[in-house]
Amino acid sequence: MDDLRHSYLSRIAAAPDEAALEEVRIAALGKKGEISALMGALGKMEPDARRVEGARLNVLRDEIASALSARKAALGDAALDERLRAEWLDVTLPARPRRQGTIHPISQVTEEVIAIFADMGFSVAEGPQVESDWYNFDALNIAPDHPARAEHDTFYMHRAPGDNRPPHVLRTHTSPVQIRALEAQGAPIRVIAPGRVYRADYDLTHTPMFHQVEGMAVDRAISMANLKWCLEEFVKAYFGVDDVDLRFRASHFPFTEPSAEVDVRCSWEGGTLKVGQGESWLEILGSGMMHPKVLQNAGVDPAAWQGFAFGMGIDRIAMLKYGIPDLRAFFDSDLRWLRHYGFGALDVPTLQRGLSR
Repeated sequence: MDDLRHSYLSRIAAAPDEAALEEVRIAALGKKGEISALMGALGKMEPDARRVEGARLNVLRDEIASALSARKAALGDAALDERLRAEWLDVTLPARPRRQGTIHPISQVTEEVIAIFADMGFSVAEGPQVESDWYNFDALNIAPDHPARAEHDTFYMHRAPGDNRPPHVLRTHTSPVQIRALEAQGAPIRVIAPGRVYRADYDLTHTPMFHQVEGMAVDRAISMANLKWCLEEFVKAYFGVDDVDLRFRASHFPFTEPSAEVDVRCSWEGGTLKVGQGESWLEILGSGMMHPKVLQNAGVDPAAWQGFAFGMGIDRIAMLKYGIPDLRAFFDSDLRWLRHYGFGALDVPTLQRGLSR
């Protein structure tokens, strides 16, 4: 048995690869292997001899199996080392230009908006995209019979028959984030809420999923004058102009009172938008003073605090600034389009260096 042990251990140590090692394993421990045959012959021995020889064979079998496992691991490590020597990549080399990715215009414009309002003291707030009926409608003073609640305009989550719990929706605006921020932080507060929103609409200027940014400022002496200043500073910084002329038109939103649509003076010379000049007006956002019921629903005393709110489509202002004609192209995943309209990965928007280069 010592000769058998020495023979197989030598063959295992000399096996040059896993295929040769498998041949040794089959010869020793396979169904017709030499050690397996000896184990099968134990039944023909006397009981005392069977106990002695069986114990010795078990020790031999375990020793051979351990040697096989150790050699297989060593061969695997050697193969990996060889691959690592042969397959290497110098990560200090510059990337190939054709493989450099670009930042999507939506991501770039979102960062531009955040940079502008951060300079005015606004922080960024986020919230869930699947919202309860309360946060998406009720807390914002949207009446139960308001058209926005209809299924042809809002995506409702599936409910099992007989489930009487309040429904959940894919949020139709980022205004619920304002309620959540007020509940969590209280007043005074200044936040913007950029993010994805969903509505059942699809054409040249509408998609079922798009992006909005909404802003809110609540304090003891906030007025429409503060709102006007914030929006003027935003438009000047975003479009890179020194002067703008905004027009506030009376409107109606359930969550603001008074409410106003905001237009900016512009021209379309040669099909190019020029903000701050010309005789045309372009609607860019909606705004107003926060309705007392909205403040109350968020746990803020409307007798002591007041604030303004505004909202605009990120996709829309991206189209206006960068001359993108079709909203649907934002979501087509066309690499040619993205190479044309995309931004460099290191082109981080800042007010000091410029929002985009």
